[in-house]
Amino acid sequence: MVEKKSPASGWPIVKGDFHAGDPQSCVAVVTMGSHLDEQAICDAGAAIAGSCKTENLGLEKVIANVISNPNIRFVLCCGTEVKGHLAGQSFIALHQNGVSGGKIVGAQGAIPFIENLSEEAIKRFQEQVEIVNIMETEDLGAIKAKIAELKAKDPGAFPAEPMIVEVKEAGGVEEEATGEVQPLSGELALIHARMKVIERMVTDIGYRNRFAAGVYAGKIEGLMIGLIVSFVILGFILLG
Repeated sequence: MVEKKSPASGWPIVKGDFHAGDPQSCVAVVTMGSHLDEQAICDAGAAIAGSCKTENLGLEKVIANVISNPNIRFVLCCGTEVKGHLAGQSFIALHQNGVSGGKIVGAQGAIPFIENLSEEAIKRFQEQVEIVNIMETEDLGAIKAKIAELKAKDPGAFPAEPMIVEVKEAGGVEEEATGEVQPLSGELALIHARMKVIERMVTDIGYRNRFAAGVYAGKIEGLMIGLIVSFVILGFILLG
């Protein structure tokens, strides 16, 4: 029998739109924008099953719950994408390529910016699990069959203790009065994305201006030193 570990106390540690199953299972199921029978998926052997509608906060919640349970070794991506967000594609891109400058490398979603996950947490996610992609599949029979297939290949718990990260409810989502987190519309998501890009461009321009000012100041300083040295040498020549 393969080795198992205890997940973090109170697992799943982050609240979200999901159902929890056997914490010793090696499979987590993400249904993206689809609302399937998540309890049935858990009954079929998944550790956790739920949707992921946004390519930032939603994605971070999934990863936080995965790396806080070393028994999870496969993440099964199924269901349909949310228009504009492409959380599934962004999720797979993060696992393959990581993050650069706070943005998921190769992600095609509108706002694929990661704020709550450290480089260490992302690396842990990449090393702990294998992504199994059956996106656009909503058939419960096919999903259950894939869970059974993956459980048969269970390699045992990841050889490290649970990693706990805090996911703050900020950016990339709208909250209704009920407290339920809803994804942004595609249009609003694009506006947020462009604002993020503009913010980064302004910051970059500031750095460039400071660099140019430093270079200019250095040139003036060098010119003055050159003139002073020239006058000193000329003075010695005249006195001589």
